[in-house]
Amino acid sequence: MAVTVLLATALLANAATLSVADTPTREWSDVTHQEVAFEELTAGQPEAAIAKIEANGGVASRDPAALINLGNAHARLGRTEKALEYYSAAIASDVRYDLELADGRWLDSRQAARMARDSLLKRGAQALRQ
Repeated sequence: MAVTVLLATALLANAATLSVADTPTREWSDVTHQEVAFEELTAGQPEAAIAKIEANGGVASRDPAALINLGNAHARLGRTEKALEYYSAAIASDVRYDLELADGRWLDSRQAARMARDSLLKRGAQALRQ
């Protein structure tokens, strides 16, 4: 099973947000399919997303999709440092697979994590300039 990534652009913030869906779309073998709290994130419930993903324990600590969504949830709560830790963990994870973007393109999970990290850093730099 695999994971789908929804890439939505926040026009006002001029930044991309990645949310990883738990819809199986492609085969991958290193990590079993798990709940990555896509519904909670898209519903604007980052605390619920964190609780759901953390309930997966050890699997969530290696799975890039879970790590990216933990980063997204913390970013939405304004916890930039924590979000960056999760994005960095997804980049460094020994588990790696392709994620499908909303536009149908496939992207390596490490590239998706880098995109989320870079977007967060860009938003932070823009906020400092204002």
